[in-house]
Amino acid sequence: MALAATGVAGIGGTGLGGGIACLMRRDSPRMVSLLLSFAAGVMTAVVCCDLLGEAVGAGERGLLFLTAAAVLMGHGAVEGLEALLERRQPQKNGMIAAGMVLAAAVALHNVPEGMVIGAAFASGTTEEGAGGVTLAAVIALHNIPEGMAVAGPLRAGNLTRRLAVAAAAATGAPTVAGAALGYRLGSLGPVGLAATLGFASGAMLYVVFGELLPEALDLWRSRAPALAAVTGVVTGLVMVYG
Repeated sequence: MALAATGVAGIGGTGLGGGIACLMRRDSPRMVSLLLSFAAGVMTAVVCCDLLGEAVGAGERGLLFLTAAAVLMGHGAVEGLEALLERRQPQKNGMIAAGMVLAAAVALHNVPEGMVIGAAFASGTTEEGAGGVTLAAVIALHNIPEGMAVAGPLRAGNLTRRLAVAAAAATGAPTVAGAALGYRLGSLGPVGLAATLGFASGAMLYVVFGELLPEALDLWRSRAPALAAVTGVVTGLVMVYG
């Protein structure tokens, strides 16, 4: 039951989001600019309103410093990986590379999300089991804009709809592994959460501010991409706290 619910929440949620993103037109530079800006706004809200808050927890000084260090490490790791890819493959499509890096970061942060679901099911009581189903439904909704954020740059890089949706759905697969681990262990622990979520946050923020937003502005230099980004932030905020 726990694995099935988590699979629907993880793979189904991100896959649905990827499908929604692929339904949008990509033949217009302005439309691609708006899609990238919206995806950047969604991921900014998810990182700042969800991941980092959960990583820091109660605001203990040690966890705060650990999270900050993990964010910088995540940023540096992705920046270094991108520099290595550009050196080895100078003609590599930047948007596809950005989409794949973002997919890896989303997949990483889905592990602790799955652990939370697994831990909720591990109690063995009807009330907690129902709570696990509810939590899985919430995470499924939460994963929809993440799937859109992953598929958006992949489609902008001319990847086929099928592959873009598959990549978005694949980012939800680690949620199932996390659920199995969470069912066994009950919790990742505050230190593990701070390190994992902080690293994933840094990776996402690099893609947002180093790839998605600059590309969006290059495609359409107007105020519209800024509005799309703010709309993405609001959408992500509603998905996190709604």
